[in-house]
Amino acid sequence: MTQIGSFSTSPHFTIKAVQSRTGIKPVTLRAWERRYELLEPARLKNGYRLYSERDVQLLLWVKSRLDSSMSISQVVQQFNDLREKDLWPESVQKVEPELPRLKPPMPARDYAELMLSTMISHNETRAQFLVDETRKYFDLITIFEEIVQPSLALLEHTWYQGEIPLATVHVSSQFIKSKLINLMTSMPIVREGALTLIGSGPGETKELDILMLAVLMRQAGFFVEYLGPDLPVEDILDYSLISKPKFIALYVGEEATAYLLRDFAQSLTKLPSKPRLLYCGKHLEDHPEDREKLGGTYLGKTLTEGLETMRKMVSLGVSSKLASKPVF
Repeated sequence: MTQIGSFSTSPHFTIKAVQSRTGIKPVTLRAWERRYELLEPARLKNGYRLYSERDVQLLLWVKSRLDSSMSISQVVQQFNDLREKDLWPESVQKVEPELPRLKPPMPARDYAELMLSTMISHNETRAQFLVDETRKYFDLITIFEEIVQPSLALLEHTWYQGEIPLATVHVSSQFIKSKLINLMTSMPIVREGALTLIGSGPGETKELDILMLAVLMRQAGFFVEYLGPDLPVEDILDYSLISKPKFIALYVGEEATAYLLRDFAQSLTKLPSKPRLLYCGKHLEDHPEDREKLGGTYLGKTLTEGLETMRKMVSLGVSSKLASKPVF
């Protein structure tokens, strides 16, 4: 088994995400924090709590002890006794801890060139090796922003120069997509809190950038559903009536897609859940005036900006709810 102390302390998970994974209600988590100082979650500026994977594993251990008829005070005492001996409880969940990053033999950007060469040569074995190797050295957002995105941009430029066939671009894109989907489905599924529907807008076939954002959101503990490319407006509205999302995030890479979304934000206000429209994409980077026409909120140019914008949007939503409810 794995000791809980070996898990990551990076704060990623909202209190709703923790509830989804542990079954422990937020009011109970806050009570344990006050009475027993069992956890010390990170706090955003508005007081919104963020928990780490170590916190989640500790809570799962606590819950297992409570299920075996121990009282919470007895569990806390047992935990404190272990910590006084500089020991940690064993994890009750079969989850591999996040391993410490090794020192990379080269900068992340250099791996983009290597990835490009594997794509051009259709060397899937080598590509898989590079994917596995980069996970040892870099976190996901670095891999996406400094390796995957640059290598795909170089690949498209090489095709544009007539040096490779379009089929090579498609094969490489499908390889990257398969890795992203596998990565996303391997992460814990959160089904609590503000749901975000995410994908590419109508007529938009490019999806890797928005899929990377979906993976990062899932990793950060957001309740997110990835819907894929080329989402017709009518279908998004119909599904929103069923799923009741709070946010809809779309990739807009072409002018035609922006045109098809020109009245979409207004249509969303007529839905019962009144979801907010969020968007990103190459066309909106180059034509900021079209952001005003779309309404909604621009996520930003980079994945880092997009993830931070999502955190702020969700935090603001939660803060407004807390203002109208009793705080325990």
